Amino acid sequence: MLGVDACEFGGQVLELLWLTMCYRGLMADKNELATKEEEEEEEETNLGYTPPAPKSLKEIQEQDKDDESLLKYKQMLLGDPLGAVDASLPWLQVLRIALLCDEAPEPIAMDLSDLAALKKTVVVMKEGATFRLKIYFKVNREIISGLRYHHVMKRQGISVGKKSYMIGSYGPKLEVQEFESPTDEAPKGLMSLGRYLIRSRVIDDDKNVHLQWEWNLDVKKSWV
Repeated sequence: MLGVDACEFGGQVLELLWLTMCYRGLMADKNELATKEEEEEEEETNLGYTPPAPKSLKEIQEQDKDDESLLKYKQMLLGDPLGAVDASLPWLQVLRIALLCDEAPEPIAMDLSDLAALKKTVVVMKEGATFRLKIYFKVNREIISGLRYHHVMKRQGISVGKKSYMIGSYGPKLEVQEFESPTDEAPKGLMSLGRYLIRSRVIDDDKNVHLQWEWNLDVKKSWV
């Protein structure tokens, strides 16, 4: 009887060790997955850019007041001083985004005022088509330094690519400002056809995420 109990006890110990090993393996996989997702969401920092020391718009406007040529240059960059600004407005408004493609049968534009609706939007693009990303935005108060666009492309939950563009540093203006990226190319080849989920965001030097959104890209053999 003692031998049977000992065997049962030994079996329970082995089962407990097995469950412990499985648990550790699952936790390791979970931690590794979380780390990978964090890495995917991190913007690419190797853009050849070193952030300047932060200064307010007022400090920049009042600096070197006796240098007429510098004053004209600052006015050209920053525009005329703004009057009272609506405090309810965000520091930066990212208004819309467009994919400029000469081959496309019609303009491809996305309104960023309704992100819930945009998440259901599917943008169709022909495989291998070349395009440029154009972002329309408005700076309302202080200067924004090192503004960047970053996105991660996923397919069936797996990251398949990411892209970062340096938009630049901008002062507040009443009018809408624009940024146009270098030429990029849509995925191509039989294995590239299908639906992609794209997670986009616009951030600055201080890691402020001014806007983040999701949209869908459908890569096809033709535009229809």
